Amino acid sequence: MSKMELTDEQRKRIEENRKKALIIKQNKTKAKTAPIQPCQKPTVQPPTNKNSIIVAGQSYTDTEAGFLLNSEDLVEKPKVVELKPQTNPIISKSEQPTCLECNEEFGISYLLTNFDHPVCDRCKDLFGREKFGLITKTEAKKEYLLKDCDIDLRPPPLRYILGKNPHNVRWGEMKLYLLLQVEKRALEVWGSEEEVERQIELRQEKQKATKHKNYKKKLKELRMSTRSSLYTKVTKASHEHEFGEEIYHEDEDNYERTCTSCGFHEIFEKM
Repeated sequence: MSKMELTDEQRKRIEENRKKALIIKQNKTKAKTAPIQPCQKPTVQPPTNKNSIIVAGQSYTDTEAGFLLNSEDLVEKPKVVELKPQTNPIISKSEQPTCLECNEEFGISYLLTNFDHPVCDRCKDLFGREKFGLITKTEAKKEYLLKDCDIDLRPPPLRYILGKNPHNVRWGEMKLYLLLQVEKRALEVWGSEEEVERQIELRQEKQKATKHKNYKKKLKELRMSTRSSLYTKVTKASHEHEFGEEIYHEDEDNYERTCTSCGFHEIFEKM
């Protein structure tokens, strides 16, 4: 088989392709051997303020609202907060109060600061809640029969502290009063402990009577609505009854009457 001969045009095209391939190979070799250059962050040009206006050598910013604003005013200045040290009031030796429990002088205490009650912290911790307990305003009004005016207006008004509500932290804060001062205020209002106890008993009896009266009223309404009662009923009567005087029973809230001729007895209620 005879060997095919290439034309001059084919040889020329082959030589051009060989040169292109050689150039590509040399470029790849240079890229592999070239040293790695560190990445450089692109420089960011500061934005130019299009609304900036220079008047008499000073820069202003047009707010587009009818006035010019000094460029220095646009820079937020750091706020300087002056912290004042918290110090307890200093009481001189001659003005120091005397503790009501230990009869010793002291400078300052929790009960004196919050309730104006001269007792030192050592005695407060010693006796604890048994003697220096706190009470809410609602409990003070309920247990000692005090009114708001007795607590807040009668001189001197009772001092209090604010505490979080233990039932729900979202509710408002409670006013807590010193139990000793509440008991003293109750004696001022009622005169003696016996009178306080007597008033408490009277209020309890009144509440029971009101509750019993409301119960009877609801029971009577229920009877009338269902048309049922505890009467003594007679199905048949041989004659027309002639009743005498009606007798009212306050305990049962009903009436009683008797026929004068046959002795028929009837208990009934009135609307």
